[in-house]
Amino acid sequence: MEKEQFIQLNGERLYPEQIEGRLIKPVLTEWEAELFSFLNEWFSDSDFILAQTSGSTGEPKTIELPKSIMRKSAERTIEYFNLQKTDKLLLSLPCRYIAGKMMVVRAIVGQMNLVTVDPSTDFRFLENEVFDFGALVPNQVSKILEQPSEVHKLQNIRNLLIGGSAVSAELEKQIESFNSRIVSTYGMTETASHIAIRELSGPAKSDFYHCLPGITVSLQENGCLQIHSPEISDALKTNDLAELQSSTSFRILGRADSVIISGGVKYSPEAIEKKLEKLIQQPFAISSVADNKLGEKIVLVIEGNPFETSLLQEKINLVLPAFERPKAILFLSKFPLTQSGKIKRAEIREMIRLGH
Repeated sequence: MEKEQFIQLNGERLYPEQIEGRLIKPVLTEWEAELFSFLNEWFSDSDFILAQTSGSTGEPKTIELPKSIMRKSAERTIEYFNLQKTDKLLLSLPCRYIAGKMMVVRAIVGQMNLVTVDPSTDFRFLENEVFDFGALVPNQVSKILEQPSEVHKLQNIRNLLIGGSAVSAELEKQIESFNSRIVSTYGMTETASHIAIRELSGPAKSDFYHCLPGITVSLQENGCLQIHSPEISDALKTNDLAELQSSTSFRILGRADSVIISGGVKYSPEAIEKKLEKLIQQPFAISSVADNKLGEKIVLVIEGNPFETSLLQEKINLVLPAFERPKAILFLSKFPLTQSGKIKRAEIREMIRLGH
């Protein structure tokens, strides 16, 4: 493919030689500096960009990601959502991670207009502006929906991706009847953002992810998903336990590295948490502690100050079968999180073991 020569940024066409000049401006905010640094890297002669993984499976690491894979990912998304030249894209995520980077690449490859805003914005601008495509994390969506009068703003993004962390059952319920197309995404840094889409609104709403054109999936012997892409020679193995509907459709069950083995039976914390979402308002996690009889016993950990839990326990008993019910409810003042906002399960286990 011919090398891209410009980006349409906030209505202004910028060429590579102009990007470096923007970087030396002393008034740049952190997110603006990240944006122009990435643009400088993208328009360079290198065939790779440096990308940082989220750290959800360990310490974040920097990898070399081929620009060719990123271009192909952008083309797949443009095709899947039928985006057109001169469409308006919203960048409201930092370019520190792959999600922000890929929104920039889609704008460049598709010659679309990229509108940039501070990721911490209150999204008031959505009152009067309409976008063809955008991406938000669940926390941004929840903040918009806190005010019932603001709900219509989300529908001013014609195609909205929600990614970065799990979409709660409550959030799904709030957006399922929206007129705009809202989807959850599945992907990672190594795949240059999403490789599959799950519909969250409208008649196509589903529990299953559907792969983008050219992508297929299969299961490893341990039940974890692996991804097959024409641009990557070997299957990309994940730690996500999955159920396949077909070679292009799947459902995520939880992470293999977070499975709890109690009494010889395997439990997925994510599956149990899904059942408890409507009962607990504070951040919470299903974890485990050592037990002489069971090996590990399931516990519920809630972020914040301790409170009387007898009523909560009664409600839990109504929604969970006996074998899934936490044997104790514990509290941590603050959950350890990755930079992208995902909980660090291993650290939570260690903190409750030490009694923090």
